[in-house]
Amino acid sequence: MTLQTSSVTPAQACVALASVFQHPLLEDQAPATTAEQRHLQASLIRQADQACMSCPLLERCLYSAVVEHDVAGHVAGTSPAQRQAIRARLGIRVKPEDLDSFAGVVAPNRQIDPHEVVRMRAANPHDSLESIAQRLGCSLSTVKRHLRRARNNPLPSRPLHSVRPSMEQVLQAAREVLRRPGSRRRAA
Repeated sequence: MTLQTSSVTPAQACVALASVFQHPLLEDQAPATTAEQRHLQASLIRQADQACMSCPLLERCLYSAVVEHDVAGHVAGTSPAQRQAIRARLGIRVKPEDLDSFAGVVAPNRQIDPHEVVRMRAANPHDSLESIAQRLGCSLSTVKRHLRRARNNPLPSRPLHSVRPSMEQVLQAAREVLRRPGSRRRAA
């Protein structure tokens, strides 16, 4: 596999090179078990790094992958472990996306957020508690319990926005993480 930069514009490299970025050895960070797989994985990483480094969206992509979303695979020239190290340096955590709730999947024994119960009740004061429980995928007693607790002991409000690091802070942390011994390349 060779990167053909003449037919790929930098802004679309990760899209045009889907076979590189979505390869199981790169996307899933699957361990390479044979010498051939290790060679292929190293080649894929080099190609992905080259594509990322030539992309005008590199900084924005890195910021998004570190601060906004916990994504898998090789993104902005970094591995998931490197992005986690950058987050640790910045003192931030990114909550994984709950795609099941977006799709309407209800898992048994799933924790129900008390803030969500109170919010739904406030937004739908005339709906029955049973209908709220059905929408949340929990029992009526769970809804009643959360509302009773909120009435007796008001829930501390959640901060609307946590302080996010600046773009420069993320880039500096990335330079520090990617410059460390054992890192496979230098920072962007």
